[in-house]
Amino acid sequence: MSLTRQEIDSQPQCWQHALKRLPDHTRVLPAKGERVAVIGCGTSLFMARAYAHLREDLGHGPTDAFPASAARLHRPYDRILALTRSGTTTEILTALRTAPASARTTTITAVATSPAARAADDVIVLDHADEQSVVQTRYATTQLVLLLAHLGHDTEQALSDLDTALNAPLDPRLLAAEQITFLGEGWHAGLAEEAALKVREAAAHWTESYSVMEYRHGPIAVAGPGRAVWSLSPLPAELAARIEATGAHLRRPQLDPLAELVLAQRLAVRRAQDAGRDPDRPDHLTRSVVLA
Repeated sequence: MSLTRQEIDSQPQCWQHALKRLPDHTRVLPAKGERVAVIGCGTSLFMARAYAHLREDLGHGPTDAFPASAARLHRPYDRILALTRSGTTTEILTALRTAPASARTTTITAVATSPAARAADDVIVLDHADEQSVVQTRYATTQLVLLLAHLGHDTEQALSDLDTALNAPLDPRLLAAEQITFLGEGWHAGLAEEAALKVREAAAHWTESYSVMEYRHGPIAVAGPGRAVWSLSPLPAELAARIEATGAHLRRPQLDPLAELVLAQRLAVRRAQDAGRDPDRPDHLTRSVVLA
């Protein structure tokens, strides 16, 4: 069994541990009413987008999510939240070092001694969810579960659906699909982006991701027989009918969106193995992007 699959399977324990430790971290997480900027790269950016969208939806305060390389931190933020598994990503370090002194910085990382941990005012270390594989799975979801729980979002359904996500047979139509498009609405859109990234990273397979209501504005032209559309959010009946009319296989959400993401992680590993690729060490990828 690949390292990536082992790490995927460990998510129930990782999530529970993070939820148990939430009271220890509350003081350094964004307080209700704070103006917050969340920065990340790759997977961490998509987790940032999901968190930022839900934080605003729940009335906790203005929240922006930026790629660390394009963060607009000159705006009047109370807190800057940096998401980084390794704590060594160049763009994250640059953003933290140039952040205005008026904003307090918090880094969430898997490595307590990392440069990003040292560069922040406050640090949350999720070393129990760190990974050996290049592709992020359990660390990203554990980080997001912690953040969602801090917002008061109920994570019980996601935990309940994990058993199905980890053990249900994979749909052969998704395993055989020439192309897969992931859809999500609201905070689920970040999860859809992450699901698409997982399959691209691990299996080098053609995937795309869009918000539900934007999908009909052009991207639906890609749908067709032998391809698939996987939505992590409920779909309007009209859009579902239009997708099915293309001949593409449509997977409607059956589990909590976080559990749907875990199922997509499994699909990524399986498609990589079926293609003769190593899901633990995908071509052209490294654990952290460190630029000269």
